Amino acid sequence: MGASVREPAVAGRFYPANPERLRADIESYLSPSQEKVHAIGCVAPHAGYMYSGQVAGAVFSRLEIPRHCVILCPNHTGRGHPLAMMKEGAWRTPLGEVPIDSELAEDLLQEFPALSEDSAAHRYEHAIEVELPFLQVRRPDVKFVPVAIGTGQLVLLEHLGIALAEAITKRKEPVLIIASSDMNHYEDDATTRVKDRKAIEKILALDAPGLYETVINESISMCGFGPAVAMLTAARRLGAEKAELVQYATSGDTSGDRNVAVGYAGIVIR
Repeated sequence: MGASVREPAVAGRFYPANPERLRADIESYLSPSQEKVHAIGCVAPHAGYMYSGQVAGAVFSRLEIPRHCVILCPNHTGRGHPLAMMKEGAWRTPLGEVPIDSELAEDLLQEFPALSEDSAAHRYEHAIEVELPFLQVRRPDVKFVPVAIGTGQLVLLEHLGIALAEAITKRKEPVLIIASSDMNHYEDDATTRVKDRKAIEKILALDAPGLYETVINESISMCGFGPAVAMLTAARRLGAEKAELVQYATSGDTSGDRNVAVGYAGIVIR
């Protein structure tokens, strides 16, 4: 039997299902003239492109995309294992298939056996899928490891980050760690911006425990705080020294609705 292909779950809803339209949209969000940097990690949003595409495009425009990526996302669906990775196969988008980096996935699994090979957690989860077309346009030969995180336990998030750093250290080629996350959800725009600034400040300080504590203590509904904590933990161990807020917006900037908003931050870690 051949390796499995994970089919698109949100094409035609979060982003266009038509390949030409999708590529045109992605290219409209990207800035080719933007100076590119080599990064260890980043935070990128994962909402429908009409809301967060500009912020995601700003992040991926800023990055020199390596051939190997790890994408960490929250588990919105509640399906599957709370630390779920796919180790084999590929993910299909309207732009084609993106192969899973099986060698890197195996190294990560060896470093952190608490991870479980589990495709169920990924089958209907959108938060990795929406990042892939950006990577396909910017780096057509990209390979990646998908990890869905359904736990909020700090010790597990930190251990995942440590394992990521160990697995990446063994590689001869660079690896980008993408934390897929939106920021605060469904409060008024002003409150969302205040809460998001508190979380963003911790990310810019490369303070993984501080981000965790701030999200919990300030009741910030940042869906991907777990991925961000793990990414920051890994990035610090891999020598990260600075972070840059590339762009910030809320859904209200698109919809005009300032009563109920979601925040989107694009951050590069290097």
